[in-house]
Amino acid sequence: MKKITFLVLLFSITALHTISGQNRSPVQDGPVYIIPVNEEIDPFLVIFLKRSIVRAKEAKSPMIVFELNTFGGRVDSALEITSLIGSVSWAETVAYIPSASGGTGVSWSAGALISFSCDRIVMDAGTSMGAAAPVYQSSEGMVMAEEKTVSAVRGQMAALAEKNGYPRSVALAMVDDDLELYEVETAEGLRLLTPDEIMEMERVTGREILRGRLLSAGGKLLTLTAGEMERYGVSSATVSGRDSLFGYLGIAGSSVVILEKNRSDWLVAFISSAAVTSLLVMVGLVALYLEVTSPGFGIPGTIALICFAVVFAASTMIGNMGSLELLLFLAGVVLLLIEIFIIPGFGVTGISGIILILLSLVLSRQDFVVPEFVWQWDLFRKNLLYVSLSLIGALILIGVLMIALPQSRLFSRLVLKSDAELPPDEKKHQSQESHDRIGERGTALTDLRPVGKARFGEDVLIVQTDGEYIEKDCDLIVIRNEGLRVVVRKGV
Repeated sequence: MKKITFLVLLFSITALHTISGQNRSPVQDGPVYIIPVNEEIDPFLVIFLKRSIVRAKEAKSPMIVFELNTFGGRVDSALEITSLIGSVSWAETVAYIPSASGGTGVSWSAGALISFSCDRIVMDAGTSMGAAAPVYQSSEGMVMAEEKTVSAVRGQMAALAEKNGYPRSVALAMVDDDLELYEVETAEGLRLLTPDEIMEMERVTGREILRGRLLSAGGKLLTLTAGEMERYGVSSATVSGRDSLFGYLGIAGSSVVILEKNRSDWLVAFISSAAVTSLLVMVGLVALYLEVTSPGFGIPGTIALICFAVVFAASTMIGNMGSLELLLFLAGVVLLLIEIFIIPGFGVTGISGIILILLSLVLSRQDFVVPEFVWQWDLFRKNLLYVSLSLIGALILIGVLMIALPQSRLFSRLVLKSDAELPPDEKKHQSQESHDRIGERGTALTDLRPVGKARFGEDVLIVQTDGEYIEKDCDLIVIRNEGLRVVVRKGV
């Protein structure tokens, strides 16, 4: 009997030792990574977090601390970030809301969504969390998103709460302003419960549950302070700064790696910003126009390709560039090339090509094709506005160039001028040279689409056809003069 008792005791001690070894915090086994989130939630932040999480995984970090100081941001980016954090199965994730100087001390909206995706939440005293309902900007100010979007975010908040052991009712009340929450004393301590949850508890226990104060009334979103988050069993602890956080987590400051955005991150964010993208698109469109209206393929076309390549490269880096955008852009370029080299003049084909290019630019700034939610329509309108402003700016710049630079030798090489646009001396010379040239033969120096340059003996004149497209180096014959215009056709 004593032998059996001893074996049971030995087995129990061994099992307890094994369990304690399995539950022992592995923080000291590798560096702890701190990833700051101190800005608006957007696609640039998603790329930074992806790269940071990969770096932490390569270093075999046992814990990642997401330091959150944000009022929120884009819903799609926030949902993508929650998926990223949820995929971290090899390390513990901690959401930390600091109150350090320069921070906001809040984790609202998308920030609350990201916090609930972590294994633990730790907050500095004086911080708060909540108000996670999606909103969008309208002419009347901030407006709650439609029920479809709210339902999607509400479901995700509930799923994250259930997965990571947070009170489901608290997560829902941060998104849904229809919920009421009452303080209720339970076996686990003071908790926030909805009327339905209280009724279910009364049914299970068979006794009346005393309701405390109403903490979240109908029509208001729930926001909790750090003390309330800990009191109601949402956050794990309330600390006072990073040193206090390190002490609570049981880590040494020397084993902590704080990741910050590097130059490449800032460069991508700069290039992908609305202002820079609009400028690149505007310059690209101007260069594209100059290429269409000039013979052959030269400097303007090269500049246009570089501008659009930079725009699409930045979109690829933030994950918005897909096969559809690339196909639309290539189709637009092909149509423009057909317009330049095959079809005379500039008509439906060229306009269609420009429309496809503009559409590809709009889609490259978003990760959806057809807007479904209100926030998606809002983003689509903003992207359309940016591209439209770029187009308007390009048209204005083209007009300025055509008015201010007609005498420029460089500009005259890029754009063929009509006879009416020629300077007086050149117009007089053209008039003298084109007089009585009917029947004279020459050679096309450029493609005539339908205007171009041709050589007649020692003279180089600007000529045009009756709409016929004539390739470079073809023989020409002058068929008539229309004022200062020399009209030609292909020679036989």
